[in-house]
Amino acid sequence: MPTSPPVYESTLFTTVAAMQAEADAARAAGRRLALVPTLGALHAGHLALVREARDRVGPGGHVTVSIFVNPTQFGPGEDFEAYPRTLDADRDALDETGTVDAVFVPTVEAMYPFGLPPFATVAVRDLDRHLCGAHRPGHFAGVTTVVARLFLACRPHLAVFGQKDAQQLAILRRMTADLGFGIELVGHPIVREADGLALSSRNAYLSAQERAQAVVLSQALRAAQAAVARGERDPAVLARAMEAQVATAPLARVQYVEVVDAETLQPVEALSEGGPSGGRYLAALAVFFGATRLIDNVTLRVGEQA
Repeated sequence: MPTSPPVYESTLFTTVAAMQAEADAARAAGRRLALVPTLGALHAGHLALVREARDRVGPGGHVTVSIFVNPTQFGPGEDFEAYPRTLDADRDALDETGTVDAVFVPTVEAMYPFGLPPFATVAVRDLDRHLCGAHRPGHFAGVTTVVARLFLACRPHLAVFGQKDAQQLAILRRMTADLGFGIELVGHPIVREADGLALSSRNAYLSAQERAQAVVLSQALRAAQAAVARGERDPAVLARAMEAQVATAPLARVQYVEVVDAETLQPVEALSEGGPSGGRYLAALAVFFGATRLIDNVTLRVGEQA
């Protein structure tokens, strides 16, 4: 007779010391630990990451979700103060999944005990020169610094991140390998609305008209995929195809449209089966609707991986 999967009740931790004690006890008990770092304002995309984490560690494992709006990854004029903080709703959503052991909600003082900007900063060289990094100076140094601190607090064996932040994921993979954390990084596929819009906490900022037009991001990426399938290998042509699709939305304002190598995140002269990523490329774009900045991406494959 089949048995029901276990239901986990989460415990809230607000200090690094308490979180480390929880993680150390779980490790001592032989459990495999997973971490899902978030900024909060959780939606179905985040919950998919949580379920992925539970699947990866199994019923005997331990899943932590961190909720921390990290000030060091927001630049001047960005939405740090306005970013939605919905802790009660987030905890309810996590409890409803029945898959989470710990929710880590540190204060800024707990994460940065010596003040801001942090005295010890982690940065990854070169991978932030293009895409979002070119338009958000210091953003990825803030991301890598806080994730390194979360790794040290939560002691995971693996961490799950969304592929929607593809540049972030590539940079964190490089940081994790370079610093020898010994943590497996799992990239979860982008979770989308029925019309193709990638789920994002910032979608809540959109007006009804902006929301209707925001579907052009995924449409632009599909245009790039279709062009590659037809044999197009010029990244400039692919970028123009994406820009043309975005231009059909009167409220859209392009910040960038780029095609780069999927691993090095550097521009390429042509798509081919060779290169550092073996025929894998990233088509990515950032588009404003009013003050709301949305990002999206898709992996383009050439050759045997296509």
